[in-house]
Amino acid sequence: MAAVGEGPIRLGLIGTGLAVEKLHWPALRRMPDRFVVTAFADRSPEQAARFAAYSGVDAARSHEDHRDLLARDDVDAVLVSVPIPLLYGIARDALVAGKHLLCEKPTGTDEEQARAFLAFEREFPDRVVLVGENYFYRDDIRHARALVDDGAIGKLHLMAYRRAGQLVPREGRFTSTPWRQQPQYRGGVHLDAGVHDIAQIRMLCGDAVRVHGAVQWANSTIDSPSDLALNLTFAGGAIGNYTACYSEVPVPAEPNDMRLYGTEGVLVLSGPDAERRVTLLRADGTTRSDVFRGIDNGYYAELCDFSDAVRHGGPVVGTIAQSVANMRIVLAALDSAKEAAVVELDNPTEGGVPLWRPRGSAGLFDGLPGTREISAE
Repeated sequence: MAAVGEGPIRLGLIGTGLAVEKLHWPALRRMPDRFVVTAFADRSPEQAARFAAYSGVDAARSHEDHRDLLARDDVDAVLVSVPIPLLYGIARDALVAGKHLLCEKPTGTDEEQARAFLAFEREFPDRVVLVGENYFYRDDIRHARALVDDGAIGKLHLMAYRRAGQLVPREGRFTSTPWRQQPQYRGGVHLDAGVHDIAQIRMLCGDAVRVHGAVQWANSTIDSPSDLALNLTFAGGAIGNYTACYSEVPVPAEPNDMRLYGTEGVLVLSGPDAERRVTLLRADGTTRSDVFRGIDNGYYAELCDFSDAVRHGGPVVGTIAQSVANMRIVLAALDSAKEAAVVELDNPTEGGVPLWRPRGSAGLFDGLPGTREISAE
């Protein structure tokens, strides 16, 4: 395993596409005390040159073959952000090379690769591995989870979550990548984007034990199901419904919110990325609304968890097992739709998703970017 000396962790990037440009790099550049990018690899010379230009990382540190990057002595850890069909092989190469690993989700293309990812935990016990389930780290979701844990809505009995919008190829957007339009992984957009919503569901409702799903193929621009309607039964006794529609045609303005109905109140997670809201309606009719702006969808906190584990040891929240649990709900939904039957779930986690807090802090947001207007109640 690469020796991690004093100072920032020496990070290698494998893949420098849209996910790095729009999601990871904006967080990394705010963390010079934690990370320094010492090398990057991309099979596209044009993409590598683009990354060097906007990041300021010396183009001489670029490699076309990720194995050349992994052979470097000045790389302690790697961030793997490549198309889903390539994740498993490159992740394994990184671990064999002795590097700590932050790997984009999901854990492979199907159940077989998910099991192979799980084997990493036994095969490489001295490596830190974090799978990029950034919703586990998002401030509004963690805040809502703390409210649920504190009994703000009593016992959860029903969850309703809707996700609907237009999805067509647009230049410079994630939808423009050919590997997403012709996915070589099961479920297409529901395994790629949908696992984020499943992460939110598991954070707030716990693990699902049964699912019953149905799908539609109603978007000619993607070779995968466009619509998913999913009923869930949770280990804690609650039930829920998740509806996802990735429409080819424009859709009306959609609330795209999650509602948690409890015996003592209702919790609503809503709003666009720029201004997310967590609203609590109590049994007495009073309302509390907490607002989150500029919170970056959890990438900064995710990188904090990874760097703390590399530096100080201890577990991460975004384990392989947690990511596999998200993935298996999507796969079970597809199985259910194919078989027209309820599917029972065996999850590889115990006790659901832990609530992440900044290291050494009793609070949820210490040292994290963004602004929050939270009731003092």
